[in-house]
Amino acid sequence: METAIVLAVAASLCTATSSVCQRMAAKSTQTTGFDAGLVFRLARRPVWLLGIASMILGFVLQLAALRFGALALVQPILAAELVFVFGYLAVAGSGRVKRRDWLAAAAMSVGIGVFLRVASPSGGRLHAPGSSWLVAGLAVFGVVLLALAVTFGLGRRPNASGTRRAAVLGAATGISWGFMAAVIKELSSHLGDGLGAIFSSWSLYLLIAAGAATMLLASHALAAGPLAASQPGFTILDPLSASLLGVFMFGEHIRTGVAALAGETLALAVVIVAATALSHSCHVAGETGSPHQDRQPYQDRQPQQGQRPQQEPRDQRTTSLSAW
Repeated sequence: METAIVLAVAASLCTATSSVCQRMAAKSTQTTGFDAGLVFRLARRPVWLLGIASMILGFVLQLAALRFGALALVQPILAAELVFVFGYLAVAGSGRVKRRDWLAAAAMSVGIGVFLRVASPSGGRLHAPGSSWLVAGLAVFGVVLLALAVTFGLGRRPNASGTRRAAVLGAATGISWGFMAAVIKELSSHLGDGLGAIFSSWSLYLLIAAGAATMLLASHALAAGPLAASQPGFTILDPLSASLLGVFMFGEHIRTGVAALAGETLALAVVIVAATALSHSCHVAGETGSPHQDRQPYQDRQPQQGQRPQQEPRDQRTTSLSAW
């Protein structure tokens, strides 16, 4: 269990690095709908490639962590990604860190620790039944389609909020990452059987296909609006959906007594509130000086009759990390 915890913390640090780097690359690439070419445009930016490299390293560490621990143990630890994101931006930022932000970071860390202590996740089988994979896959696919439909609807509105689009896509991305964690858990069971077993496993190819789709979805979430809108979905729904999949697909065990359920619910509530507060910290959300200011895509801001066309401000979306 100790090995799984250490690997999960390291994976969380890598995914935080990936989130910061990808957001830095995507913040000037606004989208109002589905854009299949977004990834190819982002691939021309070195900071985005650095984010992808960090994401791959985080995936390898997560794969190793799931080899030694249950989904319900590893994925909640990965929620600490937001604490690391806050740490990155607080260190590189130009303003003083507020006491509220430190309290939110501490509360989130304590909430994750208390949940793991009370739930005490353990056990589980190596492989989930095929029927469970079918139901889980269809459910996640339906959630993603619904999120895209809502986003398309918001994108057609002239005064649509980029924050709302980012929040919807962030929630769908978090759920998709939870499903990806279940696929990684399935693949991890073949690590001890050699390369032949790995390359002959269906989970590897599902991981590649679904991973590419999820990466595209995450890129749209990061480009749609501020990080404060998409990050809670990434942070909260990923471990929550993965833990549920671990229990219902892999038969993992968590404590279900009255006192244990009350403690787990309270700890999760603390994590959710702290994650939301930390996402709206001026260091995480202050991309335009106000953490609550929606950013409307430039292409949607059409000049009124008789007015000169508006030029894109050069520094409107710069962050305290622009020097990176």
